[in-house]
Amino acid sequence: MENLLEYTFFQYALLGSLLTAIACGMVGTYIVSRRLVFISGGITHASFGGLGLGFYLGLNPVWMALLFSILAALGVEWASSRQYLREDSAIASVWSLGMALGVIFIFLTPGYAPNLSAYLFGNILTISPSDLIHIATLVGALLLFFALFRRAIVYVAFDRDFAMTQQLPVRCIEYAMMCFIAVTIVLSIRLVGIMLLISLLTLPQATANLFTSDF
Repeated sequence: MENLLEYTFFQYALLGSLLTAIACGMVGTYIVSRRLVFISGGITHASFGGLGLGFYLGLNPVWMALLFSILAALGVEWASSRQYLREDSAIASVWSLGMALGVIFIFLTPGYAPNLSAYLFGNILTISPSDLIHIATLVGALLLFFALFRRAIVYVAFDRDFAMTQQLPVRCIEYAMMCFIAVTIVLSIRLVGIMLLISLLTLPQATANLFTSDF
């Protein structure tokens, strides 16, 4: 084990996993408390459409996936809040649309087909210093946001109707948390992969919920 720690790529992997665990732990607790487990899978698979579009346009696929995920998360929140569409139906639509667009764009990409295994299944040993900076920035933003609005976040997570009676910024909290969920998902794809990311956002929190109901 000590010999492994001498390698830079292994140090990056450990630090990346630690930072990702903090970010996923914070947003995942909100997801499980508010019963939005399905939305994490919807946004995760919607990001695949952004990856495909990035490859097709020759742009950075991660940044395109980030934009795609944020728009998907805000769209689901907006549609469900306006009662134009039930939340589970909106999530299912985004889920299938993202995967379909991803497959289409990748098929249309000229040249050799891009290697998607790193995005579908992750490769923690390929984490770069820039990836660490991005994840660390996200963790810092999450810690600051939770420190400033922890009471409102807890109220919204467990009972948004009661939170509204307390004159709390419910809509702002919901949209902000949706953005944080989307960003956390995209920045964690390189480590965990699209296929397994939903587990990191739900299983540890659901396990903790067996022993405590404290947020």
